[in-house]
Amino acid sequence: MTSWWFSPTPLGRIAAMRTICYLFTPLDVLVFTPWVADHRDIPTALYEPLTIARILHLPTPTHAFVVTVGALLVVVALLAATGRAPRLLGAAVFCLYGEWMVIAMSYGKVDHDRYAFLVALAVLPTVGVARHGDRTLSQAAGWALRCVQLAVVLTYFLASWAKIRFGGVDWPTGAIFARAILRRGTVLSHWLLHYPHLLEVGQFAMIGFELASPLILLARSDRARCAVAAALVAFHVATFAGITIIFLPHLVAITALLPLERVRPVRRLAAARARLRAGRAPAQQPVPVHD
Repeated sequence: MTSWWFSPTPLGRIAAMRTICYLFTPLDVLVFTPWVADHRDIPTALYEPLTIARILHLPTPTHAFVVTVGALLVVVALLAATGRAPRLLGAAVFCLYGEWMVIAMSYGKVDHDRYAFLVALAVLPTVGVARHGDRTLSQAAGWALRCVQLAVVLTYFLASWAKIRFGGVDWPTGAIFARAILRRGTVLSHWLLHYPHLLEVGQFAMIGFELASPLILLARSDRARCAVAAALVAFHVATFAGITIIFLPHLVAITALLPLERVRPVRRLAAARARLRAGRAPAQQPVPVHD
């Protein structure tokens, strides 16, 4: 078990994952979930803090507090994406994003697509310095990525438990998918409303997949993990095509399954610039030779 948790993993994988996570963070704040910032104008009386907020005695979000946290999060995440001070800036991103999620989820709705992404932000700073393309093996890197992979799996598994806990054993035979299609469906899914039994089959398949999700952790080779990641991404893309729901932070966390150390954007960018400069350089004129 220890060898699985601390399987030596290239440091370049951590560097690439950090870049992806830290560049996604400001996009999430400004583009994908801008509604979180709208809580700055909600009366503080409606704030019902999550358990973690009560334990840590986090402040009640006021207008100035929400604006400050959002601005700091964007700036610090962009700084962290440069790879400098990975422990300090990474820890700051985790704390700020955690508070941002408290602000988002303390008004009656808690999303589960942030869990694995939050785990990624928590463990990535523990590794220390890591550079893109570095094939040096590190047990600390292996532990961090295992934590993210486990969080990805738990997102699915605990979702099935929540369905059974709150919806009962009859959840798969209900009209869950039909209601989702009526509310958020597209031309790709509306036809399914005419086949309610097919929707029930899909609901049973959903529960079965989520309950079996721990099997993902049995994938040992990079090829197998890439196949799993492709299947998971395809599942979420199909979900978005059918009911316009996409778990972007979770998709970012899924990249922990991939051999990201093979991606070297800095070197490729430098090579592209070199080719561009070579293409623009004037051709050398031949020097005439006189007898």
